[in-house]
Amino acid sequence: MYGSPDGTHGRTHRERVEPMTAWQPILTVASGVPIGLQLGMTGTGGALLAVPLLVYIAGMTVQEAAAMSLVVVAASSLFGTWTFARAGEVNGRATLAFSWTGMIGAWVGAYGHHVIRKEILLIGFGCLLLLARWLVARQTALLKREPVSGSCPERFSTLCWIKASGMGLGIGLLNGFFGVGGGFMIVAALVLTLGFPSRLAIGTSLSIITIIATTGVAGHLEFGVLDKRAASLVVLGSLIGMTAGTKIGHVASPSLVGLLTGVVTVSIALALILFNAAKLAGFI
Repeated sequence: MYGSPDGTHGRTHRERVEPMTAWQPILTVASGVPIGLQLGMTGTGGALLAVPLLVYIAGMTVQEAAAMSLVVVAASSLFGTWTFARAGEVNGRATLAFSWTGMIGAWVGAYGHHVIRKEILLIGFGCLLLLARWLVARQTALLKREPVSGSCPERFSTLCWIKASGMGLGIGLLNGFFGVGGGFMIVAALVLTLGFPSRLAIGTSLSIITIIATTGVAGHLEFGVLDKRAASLVVLGSLIGMTAGTKIGHVASPSLVGLLTGVVTVSIALALILFNAAKLAGFI
């Protein structure tokens, strides 16, 4: 395992980064491949796969996997934000409104993550995967919605600030607690609640995720050292997977891609829930 053998966490006992075994570099790269594959085929959901893959394939602790996932999320979202900002598709006021409470939520979530039993965390993560899959399945219809005329994208009133700040706190908690970007929830919130058009919602979502995820990483680092070598190996694997996923996405039909990613996501979610529930019940 990468983390401390006794499983303790806290300011007074920071986790040590231990030497990798012979197989761990290979397994760490392998754990990154499905993350990139999902991102390359669909553009979403890669971070949702990161935590279970890093725990069960790379052999990391849940805490290390969550922190590692947030590093990948923050880096990729920063690049995406730059791309959308160049096209004028990022709303700065919405980013600030979501992010100031989201940063608080991410910090609190990262701390809460370290006091909850591993099995409970992974059951919760499985439930989050199922929720994310349901939202992603509705994403196409959601992004086709017509924006509400004269709403938050144009004038961002006090009511818009209040709505965005409240939603930012909840999304930040999920971000820090589970180590996910939460883009699937932010886009839905921007479109349904604030009336953003699809491209502006996606670009603004990426800018929000960049800020919140960075704060989540800082919160996790209070409890341990991030293994930079392991992080680079995960990124390497994700780049390999993304290259393959992009090619598959170009030749495979959207319905087939959706079916494949849906089966993988739901299977991982059910396995996490059932396996860890059995452990809690003492059957394993």
